[in-house]
Amino acid sequence: MLKLSIVILTFNSQKHLSKVLNSCRFANEVLIVDSGSTDNTLDIANTFKNTNIVHQKWLGFGKQKQAGVEVCSNEWIFVLDSDEIITDALKDEILNMDFTCKAYFVPRLNYFFGKAIKHCGLYPDATLRLFDKNFAKFSQDKVHEKVETKEKTDILKNHMLHFAYENIEEFIAKQNRYSSLNKKNRILKAIFSPHWTFFKIYFLRLGFLEGWHGFVIAKLYAQYTFWKYVKG
Repeated sequence: MLKLSIVILTFNSQKHLSKVLNSCRFANEVLIVDSGSTDNTLDIANTFKNTNIVHQKWLGFGKQKQAGVEVCSNEWIFVLDSDEIITDALKDEILNMDFTCKAYFVPRLNYFFGKAIKHCGLYPDATLRLFDKNFAKFSQDKVHEKVETKEKTDILKNHMLHFAYENIEEFIAKQNRYSSLNKKNRILKAIFSPHWTFFKIYFLRLGFLEGWHGFVIAKLYAQYTFWKYVKG
């Protein structure tokens, strides 16, 4: 039977945490890697019997997640964000699968401003989240980190839910932080790349099928592209 550890990074993550941890009850171990929460995050985590807390000063996303992976008691790891929920269908798939690979991509259904988005290039939005830690590890990137492996990979059929942004203000605040971590200082790209980003998301990736939501998402990602290249 699969012995699974789930790693979750937290910092003032109380908003969705109860639902997130409820979806993780099937795991043998849930490891919270907290970087100094001052809200009710740790109180919520302490109500779940399969959940342990590690306090870790912020290292950047890649190093922070790898730090959690390394202290897990099980070899198989699922890395989950504090605004992501494992659906029952995904849980059943994991518990009943034949592990023919050492690492698996997991699809995500992203919610933007209260709506599930299946266009704009945001679905299935598969990321490598389930892996044997002996054969994979996180990159050292401060942001936009990824799991690296030389092994054969596969993709699961069922998705998890990602409550990405509840409102526009939340999107702007988060992407402003990310663009500061991922700044490029390329003036020409700051001028031209935002237009390409909008065209790609809204037209090529069928964002227009999402109505007003699709237009707003395309505009916001175009703005993020500008911030990333202009901050230097």
